[in-house]
Amino acid sequence: MRFDWRAISGPALTAITASAAFLIDRLVVAVPNPAPLFVCIVALASSISGITSGLISAAIAVAASALFFLDHRALPGYDTADVARMLMLAATAAGTAVITGMLRQKWIDAFAADQQHHATAERLAAALDQVDIGIVLLDADTRAEFINRAFRDYFALSDAQAESKPPFVALMYHGRDTGAYELPEDELSAFIAERIAMMRAGDSTPINLNLADGKVLRFSCTALPDGGRMLSYTPVTDLVRHTDDPAKAEEYRAQRAGRERHLARPLRAAE
Repeated sequence: MRFDWRAISGPALTAITASAAFLIDRLVVAVPNPAPLFVCIVALASSISGITSGLISAAIAVAASALFFLDHRALPGYDTADVARMLMLAATAAGTAVITGMLRQKWIDAFAADQQHHATAERLAAALDQVDIGIVLLDADTRAEFINRAFRDYFALSDAQAESKPPFVALMYHGRDTGAYELPEDELSAFIAERIAMMRAGDSTPINLNLADGKVLRFSCTALPDGGRMLSYTPVTDLVRHTDDPAKAEEYRAQRAGRERHLARPLRAAE
């Protein structure tokens, strides 16, 4: 059987303190009534092991104080003042044990709930990393609190960038800088401004995003009760691409190729 030192630490410390007080009072020097110290020990016992340990410590403290009062009287017995002091000590010690024990239990329950919430959040994050829908959770300041694996893959976002909690504006400009969108360069600024405005307004109207690699994502924004946003990027390539205008697709591909050549020139110059 496992030895629970916490359960006996409070009562043991109370008994040791009482014994030390008696010995010092008898053999060394007169000491005042250690009742306040007993109350502190009762609080410590309840905080370590709960109400039961605190109440046992309180009982030992009251018994030790009764003996201490009796030992300091010239005549045997107790007067009214002694009885009143012991009753006050009993009420104080018992109340301290109960209140501290309840606070300890409340703290333990809150900690357990927090751990369970954290574990649930980790499982949810792991599950969202398995789906092919890009998910981004924004806080009230539009900073990304969570970016799942699908979004990182769609927009070539590194783990370091995703975990730095970038604002939504930075995510949009990252997509522009990496050439993720299948749009003419002169339309990108207006496109980004429109997406930012829709996100801030909480507009849930779905928008199709054509990516440079041929994928089509259906973007949707959901306003959350805390002022944040949930952004979803659902792949709908098979549903949309067959309706594309081939002439327009060729135009976009030509513009994209020109942009790639333009970006490559500084690299060749640097070499």
